[in-house]
Amino acid sequence: MNILAWIILGLLAGAIAKAIYPGNQGGGILATMLLGIIGAFIGGSLYTLLTTGQLAITAAGFSIGGLIVAIIGALIAIWLWGLLARRA
Repeated sequence: MNILAWIILGLLAGAIAKAIYPGNQGGGILATMLLGIIGAFIGGSLYTLLTTGQLAITAAGFSIGGLIVAIIGALIAIWLWGLLARRA
């Protein structure tokens, strides 16, 4: 997937995940984009693990299903960040 598709997928997934997750996450457009891209990797890796039983670092593709997987991954990333930030 080219870089422009990653940016678009990251912005969409990050913005939707921030809208769904309760509370204020802060951050600007760059943080939202990075959150979505990280979410695509988390979601893609979990999807691969659940469907094939193998743990591989993969990312969600640019499709409706890929967007949903990236949103789920971004929600997991927000939750994990909240756990780490609370400890510090």
